[in-house]
Amino acid sequence: MKRRAWLTLGAVVLGGGGIATYAAASPSTDNAGDLQPKRPVKVYNLALKAPETGERELPRTETKQFSLLGISWTGATKQLDGKAQVRTRSIDTGAWTSWQDLETDADPVEDPDERAGARGASEPLWVGPSDGVEVQVVHEDGTTSAGLPSGLKVNLVDPGIATAAEQRDTGDDTDPAAYAEDVTPSPTPTATTPTAPPSTVPEPSIVSRAGWGADEKLSPDPSEYNADVKAVFVHHTAGSNDYTCAESASIVRAVYAYHTAPAPSGNGWNDIGYNFLVDKCGTIFEGRKGGVDQPVLGAHTYGWNRESTGIAVLGEYTATGASNAALTSVARIAAWKLGQYGVDPSSTVQLKAGATQSNLAGTSFTAGSLYTFNRISGHRDGYATECPGNSLYAQLPTIRAWASGPVQGLKLTSLTGAALSGSTYWTKGAITAKWSATTPGSLISKFELLVDGQVVATTSGTATSAGTTLAAGSHKVAVRAVHQSGKTATTTALTVVTDTTAPTFSTTPKITLRTGTVSTTAAPVTLGWKAADSQALKQVSLLSPTTATFGPTTTSSSRSAKPGTASTWSMKAYDVAGNTRTSSPSYTPMILQETSATKSGSWTTRSSTSYLGGKSYSSGSKNASLTWTFTGRSAAWVVSRASTSGQAYVYVDGTKVATVDLKSSTTAYRQAIWTKSWSSSAKHTVKIVVVGTSGRPTITTDGLVYIK
Repeated sequence: MKRRAWLTLGAVVLGGGGIATYAAASPSTDNAGDLQPKRPVKVYNLALKAPETGERELPRTETKQFSLLGISWTGATKQLDGKAQVRTRSIDTGAWTSWQDLETDADPVEDPDERAGARGASEPLWVGPSDGVEVQVVHEDGTTSAGLPSGLKVNLVDPGIATAAEQRDTGDDTDPAAYAEDVTPSPTPTATTPTAPPSTVPEPSIVSRAGWGADEKLSPDPSEYNADVKAVFVHHTAGSNDYTCAESASIVRAVYAYHTAPAPSGNGWNDIGYNFLVDKCGTIFEGRKGGVDQPVLGAHTYGWNRESTGIAVLGEYTATGASNAALTSVARIAAWKLGQYGVDPSSTVQLKAGATQSNLAGTSFTAGSLYTFNRISGHRDGYATECPGNSLYAQLPTIRAWASGPVQGLKLTSLTGAALSGSTYWTKGAITAKWSATTPGSLISKFELLVDGQVVATTSGTATSAGTTLAAGSHKVAVRAVHQSGKTATTTALTVVTDTTAPTFSTTPKITLRTGTVSTTAAPVTLGWKAADSQALKQVSLLSPTTATFGPTTTSSSRSAKPGTASTWSMKAYDVAGNTRTSSPSYTPMILQETSATKSGSWTTRSSTSYLGGKSYSSGSKNASLTWTFTGRSAAWVVSRASTSGQAYVYVDGTKVATVDLKSSTTAYRQAIWTKSWSSSAKHTVKIVVVGTSGRPTITTDGLVYIK
């Protein structure tokens, strides 16, 4: 199907200004929709027409397929005094984009007299596969006076489909290793080609010109070389950041065509201007030919190309920063190139100006004079341009730090196999240190686990943990990161004590009877213990007959135990290193009813469901007594209490030990009112004797409970 252009015969009204302009001629109406499996790069141009107002415009025009565009004008050193804007129609959706500004502060060529037909030009703009374009250029001050340069054209680039290698499905567009087979050869040293010096850091993976599909016929001139590389200038290519990384090679190919196409279709340069290009997924592409390991003369930063390398990040980074993957690759390629000449990427250098001009900040330069630059600088530092965008420019300190080292943001995040108590970690021996760093792993040679200053484990630069087993005693544990530059960073050392001795129970867990209400299902007891550790006790846990956890200084807990049932009171002591000790004694509370006692004097039986077993003994006779004999380690006398209750003497093993008053303002039943415990189990006799208290002589007893 033939494509047709939108043409307006006569006047066309632009916006709300009421300024009339004239339509441009349509480009060819050849069948541009039939895309071939392999398609060569094509560059073609359309003229911008000027009405009497001094504005220039290309109305909406249907075109052959293109993916990148720019504008150019007559006069290689002439700057465009105006704002250039474009919008394009997507092949995929048929929708027109909003207006996009072109960067028209592109560097002029440094030797225009030697380049026939060289033109001034904007930076190229990647717009993706498109088949329609609209362009307007107006004075920035809004005036309509003359002054725009003549010969204004919009240059359209179709990157085509280059090679089978570039078309292959890598399976992962974010992986630079997908192009690993495209090895960039180094030129054989000749009289004009220097010997490439080795670098102090590893060379990153780089996609060769063949890998991205460079048509070498576009740049027939031989490469030129500098004496060395003293600095790196960082750029952005502008355009959309929405490209997929599978499109990156096409973007590089389009920029190459735009830079090399002869006037008036392109810049007319002898090669792509940048030495390297990096996409948002971190893939590095070889730019200007001549050998990636050579000091190839580029055309990227006007006035400073003779002593530098240029790296461009694909995309536009004014409002949005570059991805970490892109920053990492810029840092790697910058470190490698500067490392060939023994240069620290974080240092500064004096460069000789090749042109009299000024930069974006207003600093003036005079050709032949020396000026101080960061070894890794932005395009705007050397020339009056917004490039590489405010956001990417703000990321240059990060690039310098990553490229130079030492490793940034290194910290130990945890020690597994060890527990922190205060400022000390405790372990039984085996630990795993985990760490993090903000410097990407591809810029880190290795991590070393240090114990008392000695390396005990070494890992790769992408690792985040390492383990070791510590001998008994106190140690200092740290992690050291070795940057690819050789610079090191070490975390603050942690104190780690290895303890393999289990804690002890200096007092075995035991239960003793306490005061409180007794029933046939629960007797009030106190669980008591003492645990100790040679280093630091962490906690003690009750495992059965119920569960609870206690701090290291707690030695007792109020509990209840079921009478007539043997219960195992299992407790476990933990030290901070993780060593444990368990003690599991068994005890049985027993109820001795009042009827099991040997009695003297007068006692009356009382019946009520409130009593243990439903019955009790009551007596108001002075010196009436009840005697119980048992073998155990703790005993409690159980009584009923009321406001009229009297007193009783308590004898243990024939010795009077207490006078107990049963009087209570409220009536209460089954009360353990008096208790006695011993360090070990033995045979004992408990005798209670009625005092015969005046006015309230009567006591009521419900029996005796003891721990068997």
